[in-house]
Parts: sequence; C-alpha cells; structure tokens
Amino acid sequence: MQFSAYVFDAYGTLFDVHAAVRRHADRVGPDHLRFSEMWRAKQLEYSWVRALMGRYRDFWTLTEEALDYCFTHIPSADRRLRDDLLSAYWTLDCYPEVPAVLRRLKSQGSKVAILSNGSPDMLAAAVKNAALDEVIDDVFSVEPLKTFKTAPPVYDLVATQYRLYPQAVSFQSSNRWDVAGAHAFGFRTVWLNRAGLPDEYTDLPPDLILPSLESL
Repeated sequence: MQFSAYVFDAYGTLFDVHAAVRRHADRVGPDHLRFSEMWRAKQLEYSWVRALMGRYRDFWTLTEEALDYCFTHIPSADRRLRDDLLSAYWTLDCYPEVPAVLRRLKSQGSKVAILSNGSPDMLAAAVKNAALDEVIDDVFSVEPLKTFKTAPPVYDLVATQYRLYPQAVSFQSSNRWDVAGAHAFGFRTVWLNRAGLPDEYTDLPPDLILPSLESL
C-alpha cells in the first residue's frame, strides 16, 4: 500500500545515536557501550520529564545535560572528551539503507519527512551530513510546540501541515514508545526493531515490525 506521506523519527531510526561514542570508543574506555546507552537513555528521560512538567528545554540542551550526567556516573570516561562527543553528535551516521529507501519512496510521489524531538539546528546538520537534504521534503521539530513526543500535538504537526487524515500517514520509528504515541494519534505505524527487543505497549500495536528500513 502506498501512503501520501512517509514520516520518520530521526534519532535511532534514520541516524545512529551510538555513532558519536563509537567514533571515540578507544578514548572513552572500556565502558564505552554502557556510556553510550546511558547517554541516550538520559536524553530521552529528560525529554519526558520536561514534557510532563511543562518546563521545556530544547533537545540540544538536554543532550548536553545527559552527557554531563554520564561523565559523573561513569568516571572512567575522560571528561575532556565532552566537546568531541558533542561535535560528533551533529554529524551522526545514517543507517546504510536509509538513502536508497527514502529516494524510492520519494520517486513514487509520496511526501518524505522527519518528525523529531531534535532542535532545528541539530536536525538540519544531521540531514546535510547524510546528504539527505535533496530527498527529505520537510523536517518537523517539536520546537514550535515547546514539548516532546508522545504528546499528540507533536504528531498533529504533520497532519495539519499536509492536510491529511492521520491514516494517510505512515510513521516509522525505532522507538517503541514513539510508535505507541503515533498509533494513538491515528498514524499507520512501523516499528523498526533493529535490536530485536520484546514488544511492549501491547494495547497500542504497530501495524508492521521490520528489522530495518530496507523492506519498507
């Protein structure tokens, strides 16, 4: 089935969030995997807590705060790497199949867009670094709303801009909680279960589960 718009989460879906630490793994040290996982976990935790409190801070600030927490929690990592890790986050690698899949969807006449918690500058840098700027039609950031996913108004940014009913939008994310939020809003949802994780939020199931975007 072809949809009017294919909308993608950015971090973990199109862009590898662990690429920043992986580039400096030797310098981060033996705990580099735990460090990277904790950085991502805290980044998301801070967004959810801020959304619930109604005390917004942009996603880049939360990314910095999450990194500072990791340095405190894992003292084996050299804090002098802070600037290098933050710089690497602006140029995260995209997953190998991403460019070809997006081009194929665009060639069939569908809108191709990003919907992300990321701040506009972060997203613009990631898209440009991956040479996706000529493929992606629109990048929707939560910035105008001053909240984060899974708040329904975030998903409505796409429906309102494209003047589409939610069911005409296929939404892809590697984050199961994000898929649940998009399903609740009414999007057709695809969960990219790259890590082979067990399902959750079973009352809000994805319409499709894929190991990567390749077969989308």
